[in-house]
Order: sequence, then C-alpha cells, then structure tokens
Amino acid sequence: MKLFVDTGNVKEIEALAALGILDGVTTNPSLLAKESGDYRQILKQICQIVRGPVSAEVVATDTAGMLREGRDLASIDEHVVIKVPFTKDGVRACKTLASEGQRVNVTLIFSATQAWLAAKVGAAYVSPFVGRLDDVGTTGMNLVREIVDIFDNFEFPTEILVASVRNPIHVVEAARMGADVVTAPAAVIEQCFKHPLTDIGLERFLKDWEKAQAAKV
Repeated sequence: MKLFVDTGNVKEIEALAALGILDGVTTNPSLLAKESGDYRQILKQICQIVRGPVSAEVVATDTAGMLREGRDLASIDEHVVIKVPFTKDGVRACKTLASEGQRVNVTLIFSATQAWLAAKVGAAYVSPFVGRLDDVGTTGMNLVREIVDIFDNFEFPTEILVASVRNPIHVVEAARMGADVVTAPAAVIEQCFKHPLTDIGLERFLKDWEKAQAAKV
C-alpha cells in the first residue's frame, strides 16, 4: 500500500520524504490556504520534493470551470493529479480530463456507488473519506471494503485512496482490506512510528550495554 501525506506544508513533506517512506501528497484548498506564498509555487516545490503523485484540487463547481482550473493545475508539473469533487459536474470533468490523458482524483466519496461511477469515467483515484463517515456514526472503513470488492470484481484500474484518516488503526485496516493508497496527516504518520514497548526495549538495551562496558573497565 502506498503512503501519501495529506498536507500543504513543505517542511512536513521534506521530513517524511527524507525517510524514504513517502509515495505522494494530497492537498486541498484548505491545506494550501494555511501556507504562506503562491500556491502554484508551493505545488511546484512539493512535486520536486516527492517526484510522485501530488493531488491539487479545483475550486470551481461547474464543469467548464473545473476543466479550466484542472488543465491549469496540470501545467504546473507533470506530477500533478487533478482533484475534483464527486458531483455530476465533477464526473463530467473527470471524463473529459481522463480522455485527455490527465490523472484525476475524485474526492469526497461517501458511497460505493459514487466510487463505481467515478471509476467508470476513468478516475485514476477515488478518495473515500473514512473519518468523516465515522464522525456521523457510520463505520467509514466498511465503505473501503465495499469499494475494494467492487473494483476487484470488475478489475477497475482506478486506485482506492483512503482519505480523512484519523489514526493508525485506519491505516492498518486500509492495508488489510487491500486499499491501494492511504493518505494521512503528518501527525498520524508520526503515530505509526510510536510504540511504548519499542522505547522501553531500546532504553533497556542501552542500559545493559553501558553496564557491560563499565564491567570491562
């Protein structure tokens, strides 16, 4: 399963990329609005760091606007993936952009039928939002399981990109279900590194080593 980080912060991306674990980045207008500077330059810099898929989202809500903005975003760098919302206009835009050879990430997926329709028009990625489903009393990961089953049945090339990830449990479940990609905030990825027994074990090893060296003196 590929790992993307969900952020527009260049420093967070650089730190994760340096570890060799990062496959791509997802951004959205809200994330980029938090950063200072021109969003086009920020996206270009992110692409140069990651050298992998970087989702950049349109803000238009009509098909013509999505096409215009999507093509403009794609011109920033070859690694840009155009991100459109799942609406009828978004589906139409995805169909056109995909036919032009552009990679499209259809976002705000909350049902298996939405994912299926996005795949039918050539989406490169569909992004089910598991955390937001959990927030309204639904088990978000059940949606991922449904999409995996459907895509396996019909061999859709569309990749399932699990989004709105809130904790490492979401990451583990996504991997077990066979999702293609998980995108998570840097804080959640940091949590994936942590386990108290690792810290205790390392501390014990170091103390034992110190005792052994002291005994040789």
